[in-house]
Amino acid sequence: MERYRFSEQEQSFFESLQTPLAIFQLVNGQVVTLALSGGFCGLLGYKSREKAYAAMDEDTFTFVHPDDVARVANAVAKFMRDGGTLESIYRLKDRYGYRMVHAMGTHVFPAPGVRLAQVWYMDEGAYIEKGSGTQLNQALTNALHEESILKANFYDALTGLPNLSHFFDLAEIGRAGIRRRGEAPVFLYIDLNGMKYFNHKYSFAEGDRLLQAFAKLLSFTFGAESCGHVGADRFAVYTDEKGLEDKLEGLFEKVQTINGGNSLPIRCGIYPARLEDVTVSMAYDRAKIACDSLRKVDYSCFSYYSRELRDYVKKSQYIRANLDRAISENWIQVYYQPIVRAVNEKVCDVEALARWIDPEEGLLSPGDFIPVLEDAGLIYKLDLYVLEQVLEKIKRLTAAGLYAVPHSINLSRADFDACDIVEEISTRVDASGVARDRITIEITESVIGSDFDFMKEQVERFQKNGFPVWMDDFGSGYSSLDVLQSIKFDLIKFDMGFLRKLDEGGGKIILTELMKMATSLGVDTVCEGVETEEQARFLQEIGCSKLQGYYFSKPVSVREIIARRSTGHPLMPEDPRESGYYEAIGCVNLYDLAVIANTDENAFHHSFNTLPMGIVEVQGDSTRFVRCNQSYREFIRRYFGLDLSREGGAFTKYTTSFMGNIVKNCCERGVRTFYDEKMADGTVVHSFARKIGVSPVTGSIAVAVAVLSISEPSEDMSYEEIARALAADYYNIYVVDLETDRYIEYSSPAGTEELAVERHGEDFFEAARRDAHRIFEEDREAFFAAFSKEKILQALDQQGVFTSSYRLMDSGAPVFASMKLTRLKAGGKRIIIGVSVVDAQIK
Repeated sequence: MERYRFSEQEQSFFESLQTPLAIFQLVNGQVVTLALSGGFCGLLGYKSREKAYAAMDEDTFTFVHPDDVARVANAVAKFMRDGGTLESIYRLKDRYGYRMVHAMGTHVFPAPGVRLAQVWYMDEGAYIEKGSGTQLNQALTNALHEESILKANFYDALTGLPNLSHFFDLAEIGRAGIRRRGEAPVFLYIDLNGMKYFNHKYSFAEGDRLLQAFAKLLSFTFGAESCGHVGADRFAVYTDEKGLEDKLEGLFEKVQTINGGNSLPIRCGIYPARLEDVTVSMAYDRAKIACDSLRKVDYSCFSYYSRELRDYVKKSQYIRANLDRAISENWIQVYYQPIVRAVNEKVCDVEALARWIDPEEGLLSPGDFIPVLEDAGLIYKLDLYVLEQVLEKIKRLTAAGLYAVPHSINLSRADFDACDIVEEISTRVDASGVARDRITIEITESVIGSDFDFMKEQVERFQKNGFPVWMDDFGSGYSSLDVLQSIKFDLIKFDMGFLRKLDEGGGKIILTELMKMATSLGVDTVCEGVETEEQARFLQEIGCSKLQGYYFSKPVSVREIIARRSTGHPLMPEDPRESGYYEAIGCVNLYDLAVIANTDENAFHHSFNTLPMGIVEVQGDSTRFVRCNQSYREFIRRYFGLDLSREGGAFTKYTTSFMGNIVKNCCERGVRTFYDEKMADGTVVHSFARKIGVSPVTGSIAVAVAVLSISEPSEDMSYEEIARALAADYYNIYVVDLETDRYIEYSSPAGTEELAVERHGEDFFEAARRDAHRIFEEDREAFFAAFSKEKILQALDQQGVFTSSYRLMDSGAPVFASMKLTRLKAGGKRIIIGVSVVDAQIK
């Protein structure tokens, strides 16, 4: 409906009247002021008509006594919406206090379909408290007083809406009337979402203004006598079902604009009376149940009551009422799902999970009882019970001489609200005698986000007390990366949703990069929901250090765990002495060359991206492939005819020089090694290897190997091949920067073309003097007299080369050695020094 506009002559006539008069129109549910007479402006003390219009449009009841606002607002709302007449007495503020005003209104119809409200105001004099004043003033005061008492018994003082008991009476009558009209009644329970936070942020006074504004909006939407303010931020409505959802959508839109836009979203529960003929109070309760189902929704919405919702509420009530009994009578049992180390598929951790096996309801899933206990603030009882069961299990295993891996327990946000959960857990663990690092705390990402600063403090308290803390369900929300920036978790557990979407779009790329990020942050990783061998292999490749899911084991009872131990089940716990060793192997990302690159080798690091990479475990002269990526498996299959689809098999003696030589230097000397191997088809494989760690139990050595490049066969000999061939004659090779005196030492075992980086160093000439013990004692003085930076530069400038012969101590006996030194490039600042053993030739 559009706003009606008077002609200029009509507008001027109304505004010139000295009788207090106002003309209003209801436009799309809002009261619009069309005309104010001069007498009206004078009554309210306005010298400017423009200010009077602005004040009336902002709040019609600005100057009405607070005790009268709700009553007058309801009367006006009913008059504007339903028609009829208006007659109301109330107090109006002026500069001296309050005056008695008698308002009377009627409707006029200036055009087809247009209804306007005309209201006249009579000034009945100053308001004087009961017991004094003129007879008329006293009569009006008595009437006002009696009406106020009546309203106080049946209406809410803040909003002017019927209170709960009066609403029930009105709804009983109203429901019958709706049915007589052949329509279907419905009951609404409406809740302003976030009122507690609103009051805290803006003040309770501002909260009251919002409630009053919302009450007016409800009155205009459904009728003042069809609504009730039942307490705090909760309201009730009865109406007919026809067009209800359109009305609610309109309400959701308008609620955003009330109170100057400083408003809140609303949640609405709906109970249609057609479902079952119940009492008004029961219909109200069922509408509330429907509203409560929207508790975690933060936008305006509605929900209908249903039988499924009724069953859920019934079950929820049963769970809350029987929790203590379920704990005391062992209806709740703790099951344990193993977490396996990806590299050895041995159990390295266990997650404790609660299962409720009820004698009446049967098996209740965690999804049934955990949200109910969280909402009721009772989850701490369950979580502390689970902790106590875990501690008992660990003590039983320890008493039986069995190793107990760390056990993780899940905590809810409600745990931190109910008690000092950090102190409660610390006290119970210490009393049990179990080491604190045997208990891991799992906290979901959503729990952290609910109160970030507080939860960060609690995580740090746990860690300071010696408990590892994991972030559970990483990636299930939107704040994961923000949380990782601010809180140092010991491990992040990737949500199973990643594996469910692994083959969709860039699923594998996303998970690979997230795993790389976690490794770079120095954070351990677990991926849950592993159900297939393919998923397990992929996660091993990208460096996920731990795996959990039905592919390995479902959650099992303590009895089954002990039975597995006694029967030699393949899923056994790892040797705790090897945990650190396998931790180092497992976290290597086989799609990231930085694993083997040194930070000093920037060019090397940036030259490659995804390469064939694997991890080899060595025992004596036998090796086995522990982990490798897909490209490495293809490389080994193509050039060596081996199938590595299943890594981690038995140790095998490899006779190929490719495996033997490259691994030998890493294992025996612990150095990073470059190696070239000519394949049967003439291609040359350029590889690099780095030692990762040594098992303290078996002595096995883990070596990371990467294929840097593969050169095609060529008849032309390259400079590199020439250099490699010449390197076979040298015992040591040094590259020295004469400007900085920094150097790199390479070693080349006699008779081989292999070059290995022995060390990097500073101040080459000083380092040479520190290594003087390697030179035969009788030759030292003469050697260092000739071997100085100045004499070397002089020889290079005059002859282009510097040479020296002396004896080295090798295996306790002196052997003759020859040194040759030249520039790497004419006029360059770098020199290369080669030391060869010439003992046989001289002798």
